[in-house]
Amino acid sequence: MMKIKQFIFGPFQTNCYVVSLPPISDDPSSMSILLIDPACSNEWEQQQLLQYISDLQSPISDVRLSIVATHGHLDHLWGAKWATEQWNTPVLMHEADIPYAQAMQQQYELFGIRRQPSAFSIQPISHLQSPISNVKWLHTPGHTPGSVCLYFPEEKVLFSGDTLFQMGYGRTDLPGGNYGQLLDSLECLLALPKDVTVYPGHGDFTTIGAESRWR
Repeated sequence: MMKIKQFIFGPFQTNCYVVSLPPISDDPSSMSILLIDPACSNEWEQQQLLQYISDLQSPISDVRLSIVATHGHLDHLWGAKWATEQWNTPVLMHEADIPYAQAMQQQYELFGIRRQPSAFSIQPISHLQSPISNVKWLHTPGHTPGSVCLYFPEEKVLFSGDTLFQMGYGRTDLPGGNYGQLLDSLECLLALPKDVTVYPGHGDFTTIGAESRWR
């Protein structure tokens, strides 16, 4: 059974999710973990995340952890360098957003952040090594060219990044934003079953049904 843990990290109050999934095989000693949007921005937040994942891993002999970014904005990647080194695995994201993540200094300057970003290991989502049961990767451009959502149809769960929020949606006035594309992406998401629970990149969770009422 899927288990979801939400953390709220960083000055932008970004949602970071740890999703533990049942094993692909019948082996009860295996587990897949998805770390979605490593937004931890300081050592205290990093330790919260590390402790939770360590507790998940402790009774399991075979744990496959993958780090996924819903898009390439800085607030979803504060902890990317630390996380990739901690678990020795790259951040996976849509290839269209990799240039944004690699040009993090420009994002820092855009927001007036006086901090030196650190490069981290990135690969396209298509390079995911271990299969993840029942996930559908939905390309939802608009907020950024490479925004993605993770949809688990059997569990009726959607991780929507900054594409869809509770009573709102992602901004399109940043580099790479496209309002027309975002509207098309929202139409695709709002066509999902109404009882799908939506876990966004910021704010509280919602449902597709609740958001469909203001289409």
